[in-house]
Order: sequence, then structure tokens, then C-alpha cells
Amino acid sequence: MMSVHVVAFGNERDGFSEDNQQSSLIWTYLGRSALISETESNLLLNSANHTGNPVFTEYQACVFGNVRLVVHDCPLWDIFDSDWYTSQNLIGGADIIVIKYSVNDKSSFQEVKDSYVPMIKRALNHCTIPVIISAVGARKSEVPCTCPLCTLDRGSCVTASEGIQLAKELGATYLELHSLSDFYIGKYFGGVLEYFMIQSLNQKSSEKMKKRNKSHKCHGVKPPQLEQPEKMPILKGEASHYNSDLHNLLICCQCVDVIFYSEDLKEVVEAHKIVLCSVSHVFTLLFNVKSPADIQDSSIIRTAQTLFAVNSEAVFPVSNRGSPCGPPVRVIVKDSFFCFCLSDILHFIYSGAFQWELLEEDIKKKLKDPGEVELVLEKVKCILKTPGKVNSSKNCRSHQTARPLQLCDTSLRLFFNTHVLADVIFQIQGATVPAHRAVLVARCEVMAAMFNGSYIEANSFLVPVYGVSKDTFLSFLEYLYTDSCCPASILQAMSLLICAEMYQVSRLQHICELYIITQLQSMPSRELASTSLSVVSLLRKAKFHNSDCLSTWLLHFIATNYLIFSQKPEFQDLSAEERNFVEMHRWPSSMYLKQLADYRNYINSQKCHCIVM
Repeated sequence: MMSVHVVAFGNERDGFSEDNQQSSLIWTYLGRSALISETESNLLLNSANHTGNPVFTEYQACVFGNVRLVVHDCPLWDIFDSDWYTSQNLIGGADIIVIKYSVNDKSSFQEVKDSYVPMIKRALNHCTIPVIISAVGARKSEVPCTCPLCTLDRGSCVTASEGIQLAKELGATYLELHSLSDFYIGKYFGGVLEYFMIQSLNQKSSEKMKKRNKSHKCHGVKPPQLEQPEKMPILKGEASHYNSDLHNLLICCQCVDVIFYSEDLKEVVEAHKIVLCSVSHVFTLLFNVKSPADIQDSSIIRTAQTLFAVNSEAVFPVSNRGSPCGPPVRVIVKDSFFCFCLSDILHFIYSGAFQWELLEEDIKKKLKDPGEVELVLEKVKCILKTPGKVNSSKNCRSHQTARPLQLCDTSLRLFFNTHVLADVIFQIQGATVPAHRAVLVARCEVMAAMFNGSYIEANSFLVPVYGVSKDTFLSFLEYLYTDSCCPASILQAMSLLICAEMYQVSRLQHICELYIITQLQSMPSRELASTSLSVVSLLRKAKFHNSDCLSTWLLHFIATNYLIFSQKPEFQDLSAEERNFVEMHRWPSSMYLKQLADYRNYINSQKCHCIVM
């Protein structure tokens, strides 16, 4: 039974519509086309939860009487890109490609242009596949216009000229479907799609006849079919908990080096200089991290002077808290309303400084007077103000999607590996690395136990580090400060993974695992065969350091590239259990290689040669 495979990309639904049940282009065509014949499921088989890759919706139907039509519809790029193997197989097996987008959703068009089109271009370099570009919907204007020179709807909609230009780049057929009606679906889109179906079937019939003639010449002997390799295990990542780590630091009151007091010298709340200075230039002035000459913004200087005062007089009670660098800094809050709401303001800052509406609600609950609420909020805006810019509540709300602690030009990243406010020095391989206890305790449970427990490090300014290189430890600290890392090589990623396992930072372990997997997957076969990198050694380290996901993936990787790794000396270092696993899951299988050798021997034998020759 002959078949036609269609792969559709892009989202044709109107992004501004609240109707999530809009009909899709493919579903509408299959439901209305006169060519679709009845099946056991009345019209078509819809497998929305397609095994292997849930992002694809698979449709199956019969056309032209007895031709099997299989359609894979993929509206989302992110999940499509995460399964590289399945994605490439679907592209490689496509007879027709359909690209679709909504003319009223420029983001869907941009995703098609930036993500799908480069991938399709690479596929078209090796073969010729017909491509149909379908612009769906009537533009949000009184009269839909398809003139390439028209600019009436250029700002909010995808113009016809943009679609035509995209079609030229791909050598595709461009269609505008103002609605999913019988005319546009059955006559217009359906007519073009069915024409390409017929072309594909004619080509397949011709190729099938050639193969049949060739097989007859060889007395009907067919080459063995190479099975597909097993799918690699999927590595699941761990979500970031950067914001919650810093917020918990405020709640637990660990490594406190700042105490805020009211004007009558009552303690209000405890905090950390490193976090406060990372979000506000007001606090960098207050704690002498920067001088007024460095700020050059009078409003920030004025806010620091009128709102806070650092006091070291003996009227305060003696505190036994503090780091080896000294007791906490005492700060008097001069504004009574601001002081009353300071606890909520610090919770807002430590949570990432982007939940502005929640801060407004908390302050309104404490201060009933709208005027007092507005004054306190204005002072918060002044504290979070970027030098030279005017902050508004609208600007504060715009930071809801921004990365944590980046409202100003400063951030925790700028305090990484600097002596500014540092209260601990790590000694490693004859060098010193400055750090801040508050960040370390907030981000790493092992560090928290080390600095807050009965260990010697709790009261030491100099802390030695063993069993890890300086570069690896610096990369580890950089992750704690920035919640990101970028290893330079697979070996460095493995070293960082070992360090993360030593300090029990599981998310960093997952990041390193994913980096190693991505780098190995991107290696061409020739590079994989010639590289001096020992994958078996990586497997040993992954197992020893409890990286079960990575070790399982590496075993599958060795089995999938069996012909390469079986020729390497390191292959002999596999244990008996590992060798059995690899032999069981190897690709290509030993049965296929035997069948292939027999087939080649048969082809080269005299039985397959012409009698006359």
C-alpha cells in the first residue's frame, strides 16, 4: 500500500483570540476534502498523544481510494527541537512540507522564519521536497489586502510581501487563506496539496519500478533492512530555585551582617549587605562600597542620606552575631512609615524584586492612608532606581519577567571573585578566592552546614579547599552567584559535575550532564572516531559520582555507535555487565551485519552476473 507523508510546521491559530478550540488547517482539510475516503473510525484516526514525541499530532486517512495519508502536525518549536533524532527522521521522511502561520500573529511568523525555515533549508540541500506556505486568516482591517506594496497593516500583521519573500527563499508555493471555508480549504489549499500528492505518488511509482527491475536482475534477492537505533534516554532538567534560595536566606537569618533599627533603637529586621548592594546603589553608598563620586546621581545620594544612617554608638545592645569580619552594621531608618514596612520591602527584594503588585498589597494592609502608601512606594522606587533614569511603577512592573536581582546596573555577578564585602577567603592550589558567606549559605546546603555548624570553618576567615582545581572551583562559585555556567569543554564539565556532587548542588549536576550529552551528540562520526576523549572514562566517573542519568545515557551512546567504540582500546575496559548491555542494544545489530555480508557475497558472486558477460 503506497503512502504520502506530510509534515506541517507552525501555528496558524490567531494568537489574539481567546478561543482555544479554533480549527486547525490540517484538521479542517481532512474533514472537508472530497478525496478522503471512509475508514473504520468514520473519517480519520487522530493520535494526539503520539508515542515518542508528544508535540506531534498524527493524522491518518485514505486518499485516492487506497493511498495512505499520514500527517504530522507540529505547532511548537521548543519541544520539537528537544528531540533532535525524531525531528530529523520526520523531516527526512516527508514527501510534502506545509508551513503555516496566522497573519494576525507576527510572533508565529517570526518563529517560523527563525526556527523552522533554517532547518528546512538544510533538509532541502539534500533532496527536493515541495513546500507550501499558508498564511491563514483575514488581517485585522476592514478590507483584507494582499497587495505586496500595501503598508496599511504592516505594523500589527504579517504582510503578503513578507510571506512572498519567505516563499522565494525556500522556492515554495505561497497561499493566502482568508478563512478556513470550503473554498479556501477544498479548492485552494486542497488543490495545491493534492497536486503535490499526485507528483509524489508518480515519483514513488517510478522509483518502485526501478527497484523491482533491479531486484529481478538479481533473481529477487533483496538487501537487508537496517533497523533504527534505539531512542536515547531523555534527560530531565531541574527548575531554578535561585529566588527561593535568597528568600530563605532572609527568613532563616543566617550570616547576618546588617541590622535595621527604628529611630527609638528598636530592632526591626536583619539583612545582608551583599544582597542589598546587588540591587541598589543607595546601599552601596550606605556601606561605603561606592563613593558619591562614583554615582553621579544626586537623587540616589539624597535618598541614602535622608532615609538611612549608619550608627556605631554604644547605645545598642552587644550582639554575638556576625562573621569573622566583625559584628553586624547597625542602620537606623529615619522614616517611620518606611521602617514599619521595611520587612515587606526586604521580602520583595530578596524574592527577586519583581513582584511589585504583591508589595503594593502588603503595604496597603499595613498603612491604611493612601498618601502614606504612595510615599513609601516612591521611596522603594528611589532605592531601586538606576542612575540617570526615572523609575515608575510601570517600569517596576516591567521587571516581572526579568532575571532576579537585575533591576540596576549591579548584580550578584559583579561581586563574584572580588574582595568587595568578602567575608571568607578560599585557599586552593596556592591561590586565594574571595567569597561571601551569605551567598554560599543560601545556595549550597553543604556550605550552610559548614559555616553555621560546629566546624572550624564557621569561625575562620581563611578556608582551605582540597580535591578540586582552582578553575573548577571558580566555575562552581560562579554558578552559585549567577545561577548559570558555561563549561569550556566536556572534561571541564565533568570536573564541575564532580565538584557539584561533592557539594550536593543537584541542579548544577544536571546542567553539566546536559552539556556533556549535547557536546557528544553534536560530534560527527569522523570526529568521534578520532577523538582522544575516552567516553568509557566518562562513564566510570559518572557512575562513581552517582550521576545515574548520565551513565545510562553514555551506555546507550556507546551501543548506538558500536562500530566506532568497539575499535577503541577503551572498549575493553567495560565491565561484563556493561559489555552485555552494549551487545544487547548495539546498532547496527550483529544479525544485520551478517545479513549484509551474505548479501554482498551474493551480489559479487557469479550467480548475479550476466551469462553472456
